[in-house]
Amino acid sequence: MTKQYDVVVIGSGPAGYVAAIRCAQLGFKTACIEKWLTSDNKTVYGGTCLNVGCIPSKALLDSSHKYVEAQQHLAAHGIKTGDVSIDVTAMIDRKARVVSQLTQGIKGLFAANKVEGLAGTGKVTGNNTVSLTTHDGKQEELLANNIIIAAGSVPIEIPPTPIDQDVIVDSTGALEFQEVPRRLGVIGAGVIGLELGSVWARLGSEVTILEALDDLLPMVDRQIAKDCGRIFDKQGLTIKLGARVTGSKKATLNKKPVVKVQYTDSEGEQEIVFDKLVVAVGRRPLSETVIDNSVGIELDERGFIKVDDHCATNVPGIYAVGDIVRGPMLAHKGMEEGVMVAERLADKKTQVNYDLVPSVIYTHPEVAWVGKNEEQLKSEGTEYNVGTFPFAASGRAQAANDTEGMVKLLADAKTDRILGCHIIGASAADLLQQIVIAMEFSASAEDIGLTMFAHPALSEAIHEAALAANGHAIHIGNRKRR
Repeated sequence: MTKQYDVVVIGSGPAGYVAAIRCAQLGFKTACIEKWLTSDNKTVYGGTCLNVGCIPSKALLDSSHKYVEAQQHLAAHGIKTGDVSIDVTAMIDRKARVVSQLTQGIKGLFAANKVEGLAGTGKVTGNNTVSLTTHDGKQEELLANNIIIAAGSVPIEIPPTPIDQDVIVDSTGALEFQEVPRRLGVIGAGVIGLELGSVWARLGSEVTILEALDDLLPMVDRQIAKDCGRIFDKQGLTIKLGARVTGSKKATLNKKPVVKVQYTDSEGEQEIVFDKLVVAVGRRPLSETVIDNSVGIELDERGFIKVDDHCATNVPGIYAVGDIVRGPMLAHKGMEEGVMVAERLADKKTQVNYDLVPSVIYTHPEVAWVGKNEEQLKSEGTEYNVGTFPFAASGRAQAANDTEGMVKLLADAKTDRILGCHIIGASAADLLQQIVIAMEFSASAEDIGLTMFAHPALSEAIHEAALAANGHAIHIGNRKRR
């Protein structure tokens, strides 16, 4: 029997499960299709983010950071620990428990909001039809007044380094190492490569990151990126820029498997040997398997589903959200798109402000930014003021013995409206959110400067950077006009 729904969502990652829950809250009969299975063949929700992305990587980042803290930094506080060791298996097991708790939480949210979870693979076969293929091969047709595609993305593979999930792994495999590789290679110095490289470098790996681009983190403000390079180098991450991988060959060394990686740089052809190699060159949208060609949904040249500002496709009644559409592949961006589509189906006027999507790299120190950077403002010909404040001048940072980094705030020279904020430092992601909120309400640097901040707190660095933008910094800070 054909099942009828108001809304069918394909994919239960952050964009999909949030869209499904909000649709159900608004009174729509909603189903959410998920193909992911646990090792014991149970449906698990949350998509890449909860299962093999944001959450497990942050669990390992936090565990490895605590290890480094205990090993290298607690003595500064007068805390003596003796020899510190790491049980990698226990760390990986804890990561799995965190993932399980959160994915089970989505299952509970579905039940509480009356979202029907459907196990299997979904494919859009018509304006109002979805084909569901269950894990035992059976096919069912679902009818829906509206369809939301939230199938997400998968890691990009490159021909020179075919992934075997043993010696050469993708980001998923790098979360499952059962011992610390002595020599770890990472292809790609983007967010994923830097985070995974940081985890294993903290635990003792000799980490070398091969980056094809000549600049580190080109999407980040150049001053902040320069600080990143200096700090990562001090932490033991060897980042080779302008290193284009051309090939690889698996071999045996001292009776253990290794991979020999060939690359070219400014000095010519090079070769380097790793015990494990992580391919982290980005992700691509998973669009080819979720849409029947007969439906006529338009894709761009990279496989992203084309949508308008409200995530509607060119086919009436079909929407797409999250990694499978344009814009940064970020869970929070997908979540907001999911909410927007659900509410617009209920005739609300919700929109996503794509100019204020915060970005974060969860290394330590964290790197976070929102809005424009200096390079963008210069290219646009915008006159602007710059206010900076180093965490080394923060009383709270000094007390915590965590003083790396700075806050950089950009404001329009004429209107004083905040144009962007860039932070490298402890808790950068949480600090940045204050500016995201301020920018959402079109605040000026003066507005932040006139706001009272608790003392002593890391957030005072935000306050001082805002004061510095107008030449009023009290404790230090630099103001530049461009």
